[in-house]
Amino acid sequence: MSRRSPARRASPRPTSRNARPEGSGRTASAVGPDSPCPCGLPSPYAACCGRFHTGEALAPTAELLMRSRYSAFVVRDASYLLRTWAPATRPRTVDFDPDMRWTGLEITATTEGTPFHTTGTVTFAAGYTHRGEPGALREHSRFERADGAWVYVDGTFTD
Repeated sequence: MSRRSPARRASPRPTSRNARPEGSGRTASAVGPDSPCPCGLPSPYAACCGRFHTGEALAPTAELLMRSRYSAFVVRDASYLLRTWAPATRPRTVDFDPDMRWTGLEITATTEGTPFHTTGTVTFAAGYTHRGEPGALREHSRFERADGAWVYVDGTFTD
C-alpha cells in the first residue's frame, strides 16, 4: 500500500503529511498471537505475519511481504511499515486514520517476487470500512530486494 491517496477516494492510506508516530500500535487492534492472521492465510498471527513484524524472520517472497504489510496496517505497526519500505520512496512517518478498519485482503495476481528474483509485483484488493462506509483499495504494488530483504517500492491504484 502506498503513501498517496487518489482524489476520488477517502484517504485509506497512511500519509507523511501531518503524521504522528504510532510505534508498534498493536493495542489498536484486537489481533493477538493466537488470533487468525489478518492477511488471510490459515495460521495464527504469531506464526504468520507476526514473526515478520517482530524481526524473527524476513518475508521470503514479495507476496508474503505484501501480506505482512497489510497485517501491519491492521495492527498499526508503523515501525514495520517503515522498515519494509524502499528508502527512495519511504515517507518519514506513517499516520493511521483512527476511523479506518481493514476488513480483508485478497491477492489477485503476482509476478516474479520469489526467493530467486530481485523484483516482483503483487496486485491486491484490501477491504476496509471508513466511518462505517465499506470500500476497497485496489493496488498493483512493486517490490524489490534491498540488502537481501524484500521492500515495498510503490504502487498504482487499479479499478
